Formats: sequence, C-alpha cells, structure tokens
Amino acid sequence: MNLALEYMRKIAVAPILILLFSCSKSNDVTEYTDVPVNTPLTFNKPSNFPSAAYNFQNNPPTKYGFELGKKLFYDGRLASDGVVSCGFCHIQENAFTHHGHTISEGVNNQRGTRNTPPIQNMVFQTSFMWDGAANHLDLQPMIPFTSPIEMNGNFDTALNMMRNDAQYKRLFELAFTDKQINSENMLKALGQFMAMAVSSNSRFDKYRRNEPGGTLTQDELDGYAIFNNKCASCHATDIFTDNSFRNNGLPINATVNDIGRYRVTLLDVDKYKFKVPSLRNIEVTAPYMHDGRLATLDAVLNHYSSGVTATQNLDPLLNNGGTLGIPLTDVEKAKIIAFLKTLTDNQFLTDKRFSEF
Repeated sequence: MNLALEYMRKIAVAPILILLFSCSKSNDVTEYTDVPVNTPLTFNKPSNFPSAAYNFQNNPPTKYGFELGKKLFYDGRLASDGVVSCGFCHIQENAFTHHGHTISEGVNNQRGTRNTPPIQNMVFQTSFMWDGAANHLDLQPMIPFTSPIEMNGNFDTALNMMRNDAQYKRLFELAFTDKQINSENMLKALGQFMAMAVSSNSRFDKYRRNEPGGTLTQDELDGYAIFNNKCASCHATDIFTDNSFRNNGLPINATVNDIGRYRVTLLDVDKYKFKVPSLRNIEVTAPYMHDGRLATLDAVLNHYSSGVTATQNLDPLLNNGGTLGIPLTDVEKAKIIAFLKTLTDNQFLTDKRFSEF
C-alpha cells in the first residue's frame, strides 16, 4: 500500500499532458517467445471527442503493460474468495457493466448498494465511481479491490501470489523497466487496460465524422435534436457527460438512504448528488440509475417527464418555476430512445483486445 500511496503523491503534482490516441488494434499476447520489445500503444483521439483528461505522461500504455492489466482485470485470485475479478461485474458485451443486476454481488455473495458503472472512455472523464471517490484512473481500482463487500483484496496477498506465478513474473519484467511486482505497477497496468477502452465507433460516431455507415433515420435525427434541446446540458459533448454531480430527483430509498457525493465531500450541498453517467452503449447497460432501480429506457424517460421529486439539492434544471422534470411527449420519448440506440458500439463490445479469452 505504501507504494500505491507514493504513486498517488507523485501523480497529484505531475503536470497534465494530453496525448492523442488512435483505436488501432494490437495482437493478443499469449506467449512470450518473440523478441520482448515493449512497444508503445499509440492511437489518435477520435475527432468528435473532447480532449483527454488523463495524464498519459506518467503511465503511457504499452504492449505488455496493457496485457498485464488485462490479466489482472480478469483474475479472480485477486479477490479473497478467488472468484470475483474486476471482469466478474464488468462484462464486455454490456460495456463492462453487470447487465441485469440492479446492484452487484461481491465476495461471499455480499450485496452492495450501487449499480456497476461502465468502463469506457474513462480517459475523457475527471472522476470515477457514482460519488466521485476516485479522481485518477490509475487509483480507481483500489476502491473495489480493497472493499470488504466487492473483492476484499489484500495487496500483500495479491503481490505474493503474483511473485510465485511464472506468467505474472514475465509480464511485470516486460511491462516495466524496474521489473518490480509491486502495487504501483499493478495499478499502472490496470490503468493502461482501462485507458485503452475507448468506445468511438457507433453509428452516431460515424454520422458525426461523416463516415460510411453513419446514416441516421429521420426519427433518430429528430431524437438527436430533442436530446440536444432537453438533455445535453448534463449529458454533454460526444462523451455524453459533463462530469458533474447532480440530484436528478429520484425518490429517496429510505432503507439504504444513499447520500451520494456527500460521502466524499461531507458538504450538505452534495447530498443525494451522483455522477452524471455517459450514455454511450446505453442500450445494453440496463438497469439504470445509481441503484439500478429503472429497468428500461422508457422508465428512465418516464421518470424525467413525470417522476421527479423535490428532494434535497434537486438540480435546478429539473425545477422550472415549481414544475418538476422535463416535459416530454410520448412521441418525443420514442424518438430520443431511437437516437440513444445509435450510440451502441458493437465493435467495442466485441473487440478481442478487451476480451477475457
């Protein structure tokens, strides 16, 4: 843990350098009989995306760093029960969410209180988790890894396991110049894997970039216009989040009473605020909201049109002179959903670079 904390100290004072990345594929690494050259993974930022927020200078993705991160991501041995890996709850075909689970289960079938967020386009975001408990991608895995409910992992135990595993020993040697199997390199490798998880080839993206296959129907175009008028102030840019924390008027669950962002800041103004999620691949990431209470996109839009409640710190955008919510007709809802489905990126959902096998 000391090495991880030292890494946290170093990145906190590092200058931010935005690099441009591309989505070119690299071959899966399953054997190491080739010349062990740890080549950089380079790609160009999608032209319709905003600038990256991640500091690649401190942790540039490489062939073997990425492959190590991928192995760590899918290794259940990191958890106390030997089963619950990161990939246990973050399933690729569902944009790395736990599709069908309102809240996810961790070790020993324990249940938390929140829905699993997606892993996609994280280098363009400034904070992570529903309450923003992590503000650096390389440090985010510490939260689920050490959580008694999620993985209940222990750094000393995990590192000892890896030091006695021939494949891990070889990957750490190839991935990092210091060749050390330690918590800092472990977190860096996971950061590299997640940093490369960019979803940018949906039909909407091709429409935005005027590429072949980017034709939208009239209903989808209408939905995009309605979305821009009524939703895009929060779900902003082509990442579809403004990285803010807001209270969207969900009725408070008295049993759980999840106070959201307040858990991190201890500021009353942050009670019941949660991170505005990206809407990319939203078609395949149900259920929705921080606690998975809404099962369908229809239910989500019905909430915004007629289900918003005046809870503490309700976002002002959802209170128009005492009228709560966003006025939406049934036709407008149908067209918004038609548009949202154009954000499904099947290339990302099936990309073998990110697959366990």
